[in-house]
Amino acid sequence: MKDQSCKPCAEGRYSLGTGIRFDEWDELPHGFASLSANLEVDDSISESTENCTSSTWVPRGDYIASNTDECTATLMYAVNLKQSGTVNFEYYYPDSSIIFEFFVQNDQCQPNADDSRWMKTTEKGWEFHSVELNRGNNVLYWRTTAFSVWSKVSKPVLVRNIAITGVAYTSECFPCKPGTYAAKQGSSFCKLCPVNSYSNKGETFCHPCDSDKYSEKGSSTCKVRPACTDKDYFYTHTACDANGETQLMYKWAMPKICGEDLEGAVKLPASGVKTRCPPCNPGFFKTSNSTCEPCPYGSYSNGSDCTHCPAGTEPAVGFEYKWWNTLPSNMETTVLSGINFEYKGLTGWEVAGDHIYTAVGASDNDFMILTLVVPGFRPPQSVMADTENKEVARITFVFETICSVNCELYFMVGMNSRTNTPVETWKGTKGKQSYTYTIEENATVSFTWAFQRTTLHETGRKYTNDVAKIYSINVTNVMGGVASYCRPCALEASDLGSSCTSCPAGHYIDRDSGTCHLCPPNTILKAHQPYGAQACVPCGPGTKNNKIHSLCYNDCTFSLSQNTPSRIFNYNFSALAGTVSLAGAPSFTSKGLKYFHHFTLNLCGNQGKKMSVCTDNVTDLRIPEGEAGFSKSITAYVCQVVIIPSEVTGYKAGVSSQPVSLADRLIGVSTDMTLEGIISPAELFHPETSGIPDVVFFFRSNDVTQSCSSGRSTTIRLRCNPMKAAPGTLQLPSMCSDGTCDGCNFHFLWESVAACPLCSASDYHTFVSSCVAGIQKTTYMWREPKMCAGGISLPEQKVTICKTIDFWLKVGISAGTCTAILLTVLTCYFWKKNQKLEYKYSKLVMNATLKDCDLPAADSCAIMEGEDVEDDLIFTSKKSLFGKIKSFTSKRTPDGFDSVPLKTSSGGPDMDL
Repeated sequence: MKDQSCKPCAEGRYSLGTGIRFDEWDELPHGFASLSANLEVDDSISESTENCTSSTWVPRGDYIASNTDECTATLMYAVNLKQSGTVNFEYYYPDSSIIFEFFVQNDQCQPNADDSRWMKTTEKGWEFHSVELNRGNNVLYWRTTAFSVWSKVSKPVLVRNIAITGVAYTSECFPCKPGTYAAKQGSSFCKLCPVNSYSNKGETFCHPCDSDKYSEKGSSTCKVRPACTDKDYFYTHTACDANGETQLMYKWAMPKICGEDLEGAVKLPASGVKTRCPPCNPGFFKTSNSTCEPCPYGSYSNGSDCTHCPAGTEPAVGFEYKWWNTLPSNMETTVLSGINFEYKGLTGWEVAGDHIYTAVGASDNDFMILTLVVPGFRPPQSVMADTENKEVARITFVFETICSVNCELYFMVGMNSRTNTPVETWKGTKGKQSYTYTIEENATVSFTWAFQRTTLHETGRKYTNDVAKIYSINVTNVMGGVASYCRPCALEASDLGSSCTSCPAGHYIDRDSGTCHLCPPNTILKAHQPYGAQACVPCGPGTKNNKIHSLCYNDCTFSLSQNTPSRIFNYNFSALAGTVSLAGAPSFTSKGLKYFHHFTLNLCGNQGKKMSVCTDNVTDLRIPEGEAGFSKSITAYVCQVVIIPSEVTGYKAGVSSQPVSLADRLIGVSTDMTLEGIISPAELFHPETSGIPDVVFFFRSNDVTQSCSSGRSTTIRLRCNPMKAAPGTLQLPSMCSDGTCDGCNFHFLWESVAACPLCSASDYHTFVSSCVAGIQKTTYMWREPKMCAGGISLPEQKVTICKTIDFWLKVGISAGTCTAILLTVLTCYFWKKNQKLEYKYSKLVMNATLKDCDLPAADSCAIMEGEDVEDDLIFTSKKSLFGKIKSFTSKRTPDGFDSVPLKTSSGGPDMDL
């Protein structure tokens, strides 16, 4: 104010001119405020709000760290600018499961509409960020919220070196903080002291440490060197020399902080022991100077000499590393500091002949990083035609971890230079084992292994014996790769002779003839091993293959024969072919944040195409409306995602994170409870009462995790329920509200009328009415309850002409009258006939029974032939008709004449004549 002019700061001091800088974070600087709040909008949940009290930004010395839980932590700073200025800071933001936003509010409390509000994840250490500020009042906000509601803990966001310009003209210069210095006048910042030196406040230079002491970069004091132990060195191998030998070398771990001359210190073991070099890796050959070079395309090797692939074969290109004399050219290693998260020029992994292992870091909480970059892939043509099972390639590695505390090995995958995403983590000691990861996208891929001995922030080397070892790494179908063997291929004739060609989709290769053959119906082809008829794998029950024989699917139809052969249940699930969603019961984190497990299901049809999509939109939340951004999404038949509702987050959409595939392959459709090791327990749901058996769809996923060694499985139980109109309702097991009781096997119950069998003739009754006014009706009615849907329709009522009972009564009376008249006539006729016969018979009998004394004289009593004295006879016999017949038949003698009793004149006994 006295001079009215600007003066340069003296040595040991610095000034931002019109600005201020915050680079010391031992405590929260004056003017800053750190607040925390729960996402829940409902203020009635006071208990959960209290749980977030401690979830704030925490000063950590050189930087300030955010929270890592589901609370919202806000770091605020209010400043009044005299002129337009800027705010800039450095940040480290490695984990996309945290939303990190930085914004500025003005006098009217309106946030700036700058797209830079949503911060981008960092890839290589610290990033620099700068935002322009307007004159007047400005409130700066750094806000974080984590959306990792499972056991996985997010990595915090770190911020340091916050500088603001345009505040006011400064009237003084600030002294350099301890550990920094300013050697020149007019400095705007102070430089850090190098390693093994220190400075006090306001220094112009750094003081070297004594020989028995050491210090790290930017230190204010020196520490006493400890005595060297076997934890302070490691071994490595030199490259092969011309004689094919390698030397075993011992090196001090850098930075070297121990003293060799102190009492009890160990010496560095002698180096120079020569051993034979390990062989070259498969696909490479050894040159004259004992280096390994890749074999040219069209040839293969087992690590010695290159051999041309014979006719009818092609090289199976990839990378297979199992011998470690030098680090391959497409691999690199480094160390990421676990204290200040800066990359150091150190080697994190060292070669050791038959394996590669983690070296000693500067501190036990450093990340020892190994990265393999693959430029792209060359999958077989048959794989490219398959749009559903997108296995472009796969990586398999064999590893081992030896740990005494809480060490962790991360395996991460990055696509097209995007941030590496952890796909699997192993904690603690793990025996020698293999892990396979499937690549589903043809892109430039980076595979990263990171090993951390401990997460504790205390520095030093206590656990250097905790190591991770990788024995072999094998990547298939690599573009520009080498071959360790040749595989048979399909041959085609050309002017240049026989050459390889691709078989059409769904065709296998005959090993002997090299010809292509179509797989039989209802089989799928092993695309990566299409050799011989055994490459065609049968589809499961109730499924069939798609056009290119790449997967088995169900076309939404199913037939089931019951015990009685007359009844066959036919199903049509077309009404269930679309995607449906289901949310489980709400869950709450320890901080009271509400979230749901949300499921998306795609049952059948669509030629086997997967339709269910689950997305991680935490990244998209940082992208302004209308702009498309990259988000991690998976496509499957059944997938699961964690949903935090928008009314809880306050963002434009609900947070969707941690997508998981539950079903990548349809195993089969059956009414059994078990299929290929997958069990669908009926007791998980209320019992079925309709008598119609449940139809179960069995699925399996490709993801193999530590907890699910055989992958996840899913069963969808379809149950006929005429009361539920299509598409019906989905249920989770009552005893397992998240759909699974063990975390690996998921079960769903889908009740719908569309799950009922198609209607057939067995499903309705036939009723025939009586004949009324010459009309008879036949009516059809469904059996109750109606347990079918679709199929045949109920037949229309039939009307037929019939004869009533009055007509038949008239016919009967007429016929009876005619019959009675006929019988009467016949009776009269036979009665008349009978009278004549009876008269003649009586006359004969009367003549035969006259007594002798009554007989006339022969001359006077004889009746001459031709005379008729019928009228003169008197009927004297009084016997009945039956008696007359009886007497007539009993008096006839054997010679045919009647026996007539005649009395003698003397009146003696009768004599038969």
